[in-house]
Amino acid sequence: MPDPQPVDGGYAPEQDIPLGGYALLTAVFNGGVAAYALQQRRSRGRLTRRIGPGDLALLGAATYKLSRIITKDRVTSFLRSPFTRYAGEAGPSEVSEEPRGRGVRRAVGELVVCPYCVGQWVATALVASYVREPEATRTVASVFAVVAAADFLQQAWLATEKRS
Repeated sequence: MPDPQPVDGGYAPEQDIPLGGYALLTAVFNGGVAAYALQQRRSRGRLTRRIGPGDLALLGAATYKLSRIITKDRVTSFLRSPFTRYAGEAGPSEVSEEPRGRGVRRAVGELVVCPYCVGQWVATALVASYVREPEATRTVASVFAVVAAADFLQQAWLATEKRS
């Protein structure tokens, strides 16, 4: 697929910023959200009026952990490898990678190495799932929240070992 043309060639003439790729990713994200909202409305599904504090914390912890798994985990590097280049180790079971390529490929590379960026996609998917199937979503989110808590405890243990 050819890369979209830059939105404005004068935006950053000395840098390779994939504005067309960003625009495409933004369109895909917003198109997915719009398609979900339209499908939800057509099915006359009842929207959740609010997410309770406990579920909000659960979904937040799950978003955090799942975003790190997608963007940093050594085992998921095969998913990122078409868009990234290995740059080194980055912590327990994590790697550092850099985006590669140009245009859409680079934009996707920048997305998949950024836990903050991927977090928006993951949070949207979890909330959409929660609206449709709250119990199943709580179960899945609980797995990632428990792993996040375990990671925190592992790091706390390592910190106490270093002090002794």
